[in-house]
Amino acid sequence: MVRSLEGKHANYFEAILQLREVTPEVLAFTEQQITKGHLPIAKIKKVQNGYDYYLTDNSFTKALGKKLQETFGGQIINTATLHTQKKGKELYRGTVLFRQASFKKGDLVFYKGEEYMVINRGTEIFLHQRNGGKKERVKWRDLEKIRII
Repeated sequence: MVRSLEGKHANYFEAILQLREVTPEVLAFTEQQITKGHLPIAKIKKVQNGYDYYLTDNSFTKALGKKLQETFGGQIINTATLHTQKKGKELYRGTVLFRQASFKKGDLVFYKGEEYMVINRGTEIFLHQRNGGKKERVKWRDLEKIRII
């Protein structure tokens, strides 16, 4: 449930959802989830390789980032920046970066100089070596080490 924004200015935001290298399906899903949650969008900014959504609820934005990772697979990074203090309490603005994986289940990829097939993309990326049968579990934070063939 989103808090009331009564008394807040039109460009008020608590979090930024950064979508990078995403497909149109991810954008449609994001907009659908924001609409479904009745969350006002302060602004949408097009950047070089994606979009920034300035949203009014920090916890909703974190949950949306997690849902994007579970649904589409990709790297997610949550950060917080001290914005101000109000009545002695520190208030933070959150940033959730979602970078979609360029590969899907069944694709052939290079990892550590060897060829693997993507078995699954869940909480981790599961790879199976084509020649030796070796299996690897790769964390999403190591996404940039995997190259699609």
